[in-house]
Amino acid sequence: MRLPKRLLLAAGIGALAARRTFQAPYLLEGRSVLITGGSRGLGLALARELVRQGAALTLMARHQDALDRAAAELRTSGARVHTVAGDVTVQADVDRAVEEAVKVHGGLDVLISNAGIIQAGPLANMTEKDFRDIMEINTYATLRLTRAALPQLRARRGRVLIVASVGSKFAVPHLGPYSVSKFAVAGLGQALRTELDREGVTVTTVHPGLMQTGSARQVTVKGQYEKEYTLFATLDNTPVLSMDASSAARRILRALMRGDADATIGGPATFMRYAQALAPQLTADLLALTNRVLPVPTTRDGAMRGAEVETAVTRQNPLKQRAERQLNELDG
Repeated sequence: MRLPKRLLLAAGIGALAARRTFQAPYLLEGRSVLITGGSRGLGLALARELVRQGAALTLMARHQDALDRAAAELRTSGARVHTVAGDVTVQADVDRAVEEAVKVHGGLDVLISNAGIIQAGPLANMTEKDFRDIMEINTYATLRLTRAALPQLRARRGRVLIVASVGSKFAVPHLGPYSVSKFAVAGLGQALRTELDREGVTVTTVHPGLMQTGSARQVTVKGQYEKEYTLFATLDNTPVLSMDASSAARRILRALMRGDADATIGGPATFMRYAQALAPQLTADLLALTNRVLPVPTTRDGAMRGAEVETAVTRQNPLKQRAERQLNELDG
């Protein structure tokens, strides 16, 4: 008796679902974890949660002073923390970070590609160089890191966590280069997930919405600097619209431990993701309308860092101030 093709398909899907349901979680205790962008913001929030779960950490970031502050705090709880000052766009620095993680902690189990930059401003004020610069850090660095770490991850059946964004599901007005880079890294995550599975390496891509990480100070703004920064920093630190960084870190690591292929983090991000999937035309129209009320482009060249254009509104936001203090975003 020949079974119907639909029944065979349903049985196959059921078997895959059962395998996922009954698969033991990937515990992080004793694991060696390398985090890029680990000195502050979401990277530091992830590091704190990893410490609570008993992982040994290697933090990579560009500035040694910020790394020293983060490591000193984490070590007060007895954590094993090593730091590497380096640039994720430089292959030699990436290779050195992996080598030091292996040397200090005896191997590498988990790679967390978290380092990234954000540029805020009208598309008319963005240059081709802006797109290339952000792609190097937000997208190609993930590929560079994964390839460097792959021999270790393959040997230890390790995991890769890619921090993308809800901006990888729909292009956010005035975050054009950022959205493009996150669309690209989400595609990279899918490709890596598909092809590394047979080698025993599990890849998880997460898509957080707005988070209170204090990182608005590091944003590059173009166009009407003060207006662009005030808008970004305010939305990034508004209750309901944005989520607490520690809560986001816990949800992100749960997705890693479950071995999710793809996970959206936060209620507003989930709503927008499904809105885009179910009603793409309506979502596009609403985003286009939103763009009409945003600051118009200017003829000014150049860019400024968010910390350089603080306004009375941004300085008085209590959620922003708290996140900056707690997540090592203040210089010195």
